[in-house]
Amino acid sequence: MIEARHRRFSFVRVLAIATNTFTELTRLKVFHVLLIFALLLIGSSVFMARFSFQQEFQILKDVALGAMSIFTSLLAVVATARLIPQDIEDRTIYTILAKPVARFEYLIGKLAGVLLLLAIGTLAMGAMFLIVLYACEQTVLHETARQTMSPEQLNDALRAVRASALNADIVPCIALIYIKACLLGALTLFVSTFATTSVFTTVVMVFIYFIGHLQATAREYWLQQSGAGWITRTFLALVALIFPDLQAFNLVDGIIAGAAIPLAFFVKTAALGIFYGAIYTLLAGVVFYGKEL
Repeated sequence: MIEARHRRFSFVRVLAIATNTFTELTRLKVFHVLLIFALLLIGSSVFMARFSFQQEFQILKDVALGAMSIFTSLLAVVATARLIPQDIEDRTIYTILAKPVARFEYLIGKLAGVLLLLAIGTLAMGAMFLIVLYACEQTVLHETARQTMSPEQLNDALRAVRASALNADIVPCIALIYIKACLLGALTLFVSTFATTSVFTTVVMVFIYFIGHLQATAREYWLQQSGAGWITRTFLALVALIFPDLQAFNLVDGIIAGAAIPLAFFVKTAALGIFYGAIYTLLAGVVFYGKEL
């Protein structure tokens, strides 16, 4: 098909496509089910069998942050995988590109709609998690205050409860969960530009998801077993270049253990996610520009 001419990149056109994409995605019941299920999972974790308050907070954080990571990633893949194939099937893509809309503007608008959906979903799950965690902390504080102990012991116990519950490192952890989901959305968009169906895109992304999470462990194992030869190192470097290390965005274990997240590490990891996301978006634009519609 012949695209209509356009003079320059327009944020107005991108915003219009993003808004329309977001509206379409929010109307799909599958995303409501995913979000509700995630919220229920986070909320129900507070009703688990009670242990010591340290163990209770650890379980709560593990379940909640793990659910957020899984469901935002799943939402990013499923939502993005259907965009282009659905528009081609409905023939709405021809209507859009027949107007003064560049193909790259179309892709950016579609991806922006998904990222907006992910942002709202992440904020909703994060707010629910923090509310549940705060309520759990207040309950433990109240129970601790009722125990018979000296003032010094009581103060120490209350400080221990607060230290085990809310901490500032939870916010960067949630932020990296969102950035990882955005990265997966951009990568899914790239795959969908040369895939034929949304099912194929989803299957490919499942393999990429596991490769991204397992490559760090596999790299360490191969370097130890293979003697770190140049062939092995070259191959591992290519894998690391093509597939992002998704495990680097997983800070749940550190949060549970109470470890602090260094600012430099957070900035480095966030920048890595943004860099990979931008590269995959540009590659998607290149492939989609030459795609026969």
